[in-house]
Amino acid sequence: MKAKVEKAIEKVKPMLAADGGSVELIDVDEKKGIVTVRLTGACGCCPHATMTLKNVVERMIREAAPEVKEVKVG
Repeated sequence: MKAKVEKAIEKVKPMLAADGGSVELIDVDEKKGIVTVRLTGACGCCPHATMTLKNVVERMIREAAPEVKEVKVG
């Protein structure tokens, strides 16, 4: 599962970089299906960060790894 999540994050990074931000993988809890990430750069302080997390990052991760139940910011 972690490898799938890492690949998905690498696909998301260029989209976020276009707006001056990025995302880092903090943890993958395979038992609970929870992925923890950190939004950095412009994404870390953007008022739309929650929307970016749910609509872009989480969607891409869950498409790549359907066993992921939740993506949260850590």
